[in-house]
Amino acid sequence: MQRFTGAYAWYVVGVLTFAYMVAFIDRQILSLLVQPIRHDLGISDTQISLLAGFAFAIFYSILGVPIARLADRRSRRAIISIGVFLWSLMTAACGLAKSFTGLFVARVGVGVGEAALSPAAYSIMADYFPPQRLARAIAVYAMGLYAGAGLAMIAGSAVVRLVSEAGPMDLPLIGTVFPWQLTFFVVALPGLLVLLGMATVREPKRREFLADGSSREATARAATLSEIVGFFRRNLRFILAHFAGFGLLGTVITAFMVWTPELLRRSHGMNIADAGLAYGILLLVFGTAGPYAGGWTASWLANKGYKDAEMRAALIGGAAMAPLAVLAPLAPGPVSAIALLAVATFALSFPQALPPTMLQLVAPNNLRAQATAIFMLVSVLTAYTVGPVLVALMNDYVFRDDAALGHSLAIVSAALTPIGTLCLWYGMKPYRERAAAPSMESEASP
Repeated sequence: MQRFTGAYAWYVVGVLTFAYMVAFIDRQILSLLVQPIRHDLGISDTQISLLAGFAFAIFYSILGVPIARLADRRSRRAIISIGVFLWSLMTAACGLAKSFTGLFVARVGVGVGEAALSPAAYSIMADYFPPQRLARAIAVYAMGLYAGAGLAMIAGSAVVRLVSEAGPMDLPLIGTVFPWQLTFFVVALPGLLVLLGMATVREPKRREFLADGSSREATARAATLSEIVGFFRRNLRFILAHFAGFGLLGTVITAFMVWTPELLRRSHGMNIADAGLAYGILLLVFGTAGPYAGGWTASWLANKGYKDAEMRAALIGGAAMAPLAVLAPLAPGPVSAIALLAVATFALSFPQALPPTMLQLVAPNNLRAQATAIFMLVSVLTAYTVGPVLVALMNDYVFRDDAALGHSLAIVSAALTPIGTLCLWYGMKPYRERAAAPSMESEASP
C-alpha cells in the first residue's frame, strides 16, 4: 500500500515548489523591467500590461485543459518535465526580442510551457496526501509563487542598477543585447535544476478519496466529456461561486504584483531598483507566510469538524483583502506604503492554496487535473488580462497621469475584492453540503 505521508512525500512537494518558484521568476521578472523595456522598445503602459498579462495568459489558460487531460491518464512527471524545458527555452527567447511583437510571442511560449505544471502538480500531491493534510501540502507549493515573485523582484532590482551603469553589450553568436535582455538568459538557467529534481520524483499511484476520509486505488483514465459536464452540472453553484470568487480576487492579486514596483517609484519617489528590492522582500516574507497560514487555518478548521473548512478559510482571507487592497495604494508616504503593503501582501496571499485544494477534494481522480485546468482557464485568463490591463487603461485614458497609478489600483481593488468575497460566501453552503463524495461522483452518470 502506498505511504501517503513521510519524508519522501514532502520531498516531492519540495521539488514541485522549487519548480513553481522558478516558473514564477520567469513569469514575473518582466514586471520589474518595465522602465528599461519601455525605453528601449518604445512601448506604452498598456503594451507592457499586455506583455505581463495577456501574452502569458492566453495559451497558458487555453492549453492547460488539453495538457491536463493528458495528466489525468499519462505520466504527470513527464508532462511537467516537458513543460519546464519549454518555458525555460522561451524565457531565454525573451532575451532575444528586439520588438514588442517578438517579446509578445516569446511570452506566449513561456505561458504554454508553464501550463503543464500546476494541474499535474496538484494531482500528484493529491495522491501523496490524505484529504485532511492536502491543504497544508498545497499551501507549501503555493509559497513557491511568492518566493519566485520575490526573488524575481530582487534579481530585477539588481538588473535595473546594472542598466543605469552599463550600456548594451556584445555576446558571442547573439550580438548586441541590453542588460534587461541578459536578465532573461540568466533566469532561464535554473530550469536545468528543476529538470534534475523532477528526474528524482516517482509517479505516485492514483488514489480516489472516499466519503469516510480513506482512499482506494484508481485507474489512470481521463474523464469523458459527459463525465466532465455531469460533474460541473451537479456542482454548478459551488463551481460558479468558486470560479467567480477566486477569479476576482486573483485579478486584484495580479494587478498588485504587476504594478506595485511602479507604484512605489511613481507615487513615493523610490528608484525602481529600491522599489523592487523592497517589494521582493515583502513577497518573500509576507507573501510566503500567507499561503501557509491559509492552509494551516483550513487544516485547523477541518480538524475542528468544519465541512467547509477550505472555503471558510478563503472567506477570511477575502474579508481581510477588501480594505487592505484599497488602503495600501493610497498610502501617503513610502514608510506607510511599505507597512500597508506588508499586511496587504499577507492577506492577498492567504487564500492562494485553497482553490486547487477544494477542487482536488471535490473532483474524482480522473478529473482532478482537468477541473484545475478549467478553473485556471477562467481565473488566470481573467486575472492576467483584466487586472493589469484595467489598471493601465484607467491610468492611460481616465487619469492620463503616470502619478495616478495608486488611485487606479485602489479603484480596481475597491470594485472587485468585495464582489469576489461575496461570491465565496455564496459558495459556502454548496461546498459544505455537496451531494456526493468524490468517489461517488466518479461513478455517477451525468
